[in-house]
Amino acid sequence: MSQSDQPVAIVTGAGRGLGREHALALARAGYAVVVNDLGGAGDGRGADATPAAQVVAEIEAWGGRAVADGSDVANWQAAGQLIDKAVATFGRLDALVNNAGCLRDRTVANFTEEDWDLVVGVNLKGTAAPLHHAARYWRDLSKQTGMPVQAAVVNTTSASGLYANAGQGNYAAAKAGVAALTVVAARELARYGVRVNAIAPVAATRLTDSVMSDAAKERFDPTRVSPLVVYLVGPQASAVTGRIFELGGDALVAVDPARPVAGLRAEGGVWTPEHVARVAPGLIEQLPPEMTIIDAGRFMQTLPVSSGAAERA
Repeated sequence: MSQSDQPVAIVTGAGRGLGREHALALARAGYAVVVNDLGGAGDGRGADATPAAQVVAEIEAWGGRAVADGSDVANWQAAGQLIDKAVATFGRLDALVNNAGCLRDRTVANFTEEDWDLVVGVNLKGTAAPLHHAARYWRDLSKQTGMPVQAAVVNTTSASGLYANAGQGNYAAAKAGVAALTVVAARELARYGVRVNAIAPVAATRLTDSVMSDAAKERFDPTRVSPLVVYLVGPQASAVTGRIFELGGDALVAVDPARPVAGLRAEGGVWTPEHVARVAPGLIEQLPPEMTIIDAGRFMQTLPVSSGAAERA
C-alpha cells in the first residue's frame, strides 16, 4: 500500500486508556493515526504533551505512521485545526474516533457551574466540534468529486448516558447528547457517504480505577473494546450507521435507546389533567423496567467466535 492509499484516522483522547488502545489498534490495522490528546487529568485539569508523544513513538517503533496533536477538542477553532492537521500531514481523512472525555462526579444538588461546563464541554462539545469540522471536510470533498466519500465516525457515549447513573448528572447529560448527536449526524451525512456510530465502552481506565476491583480491571481491559472501533470504521461495517453498541469484557450489546413503547389517543382529541391521570399509570406499566448495563446480560447468548457463529448472528 502506498502512503497516498493509506487510510487516515484521528483518535481524540488517545494518550491514555481507551484512546491509546484505539490508536494502536487502528495503526495495526493499517491506518496512519493522528494521536490527539490535550494531556489533562481525569477531571479535565491541566495539559501534558507527553502521553500523545509516547503513543506516536510506540506506533513508529514498529513501522507505523502517526503524529501527535495537542488540540483542545472542546475549542471550536482548535478542533478545526485538528482536522486540517490530519489532511495536511497525511493527505486525507477517513475516520474520526471521538474518545476524549473527563469526569467530575457530583449530585445535581452539589455540582458547580464549573463542573457542568467542563464535563459537558469536553464530552459533548468535544465530540460535536471535531465532528462538525470533519463533516464539512467530507461534504466539500464529496461535492468536489461528485461521489460519496467512504468515511466513518465513532463517537463515545456511556452507559451513564444511556441508562442514567446517579451522581453523574453532568456526565450522563453529555453522553446522552452524544448518543442523540450520533443518530442525527448519521442521517445528515449519509448522502455524503459518511457513517456515524457510537460505542458505550466498559473499560478499566484511570476514570474508573477507583470503582473497579482487580478482577474487574482484568475483565474489562480496554484492549477488548478497540476491535469494535476497528470494525466500525472499516469496510465490513459499510452498511452500519446510526447505531449504538455497548462493549466491555466478553459482552457486546446493540442498544436502541429511543423507541416509543406504548401510547393512546385522547377521546375527543383533547387531553385534560384528569384524563392523563387515569391513563398514564397504564402506559407506564407497559414500559420495560429501568435498566443498567448489568441488566443487558439477559439479552445475550454465548457464541463461539472462532466458529464464525458470531459473524453470522
